[in-house]
Amino acid sequence: MVNAHDLRGDFHADLDHVRTEVAGLGASVVELIPRVTAILLEQDLEGAEYVLRGDDEIDARAVDVEEHALRLLALQAPVADDLRNLAAALKLAPEIERSADLCCNICKAARRIYGHSLDPKLRGIIQRMSDQAHQEYKSVIEAYIATDEVAAAAIPDMDEYLDDLHRQLIQQIFESHAAGTIDLQVAVQMAMVARFYERLGDHAVNISQRVIYIATGWLPEHDSALRHQARIAGVAAGDQGDD
Repeated sequence: MVNAHDLRGDFHADLDHVRTEVAGLGASVVELIPRVTAILLEQDLEGAEYVLRGDDEIDARAVDVEEHALRLLALQAPVADDLRNLAAALKLAPEIERSADLCCNICKAARRIYGHSLDPKLRGIIQRMSDQAHQEYKSVIEAYIATDEVAAAAIPDMDEYLDDLHRQLIQQIFESHAAGTIDLQVAVQMAMVARFYERLGDHAVNISQRVIYIATGWLPEHDSALRHQARIAGVAAGDQGDD
């Protein structure tokens, strides 16, 4: 006869498996970011094809995480931090999957500009954006593994630097195009690439918020809800004052 203690032990083993799978997905993106940057800068068509072919596997892994988390929610009715971990996993799996899609988009851009050279200033800012996005993603996945809310809270500040690099890259794209060192097609693709790196940082910030949620039960959405409620209360009080 299976006792309640055994069932809870099985549940926590399953929960650990979900967390490990989420961390593994995140680690895949951490590995992808510098790889796709090298593909872009070195015009590595073979490398681009390899990354693009591997995207289906990441998609499948993300679906497995979601299905596993949903199954545990339905069968085990978890509470407290166990519930927060599963709820976070349902958000994190698609978040990380979309990050992998951004890496694939960088590979597609690399194929579109194949044969066109990039001037040193553009290459330098692209590399710095990649390095920053990589550091953000690495840090946030480490924060997730450790459930480190302090480390997670630092990610938005790190992302401000990536946002600044994004602005620098857009400015340099305009300057390079005006100087005739890149044509319009390449300029458009580079603007898209800049956005892809910037969005990778945004995903890292979103993941950091889920880590804070796991640790504390609080999300930034809660702040927005409280502000909305306060505005409604203020309007209601004003209406009453007009009577």
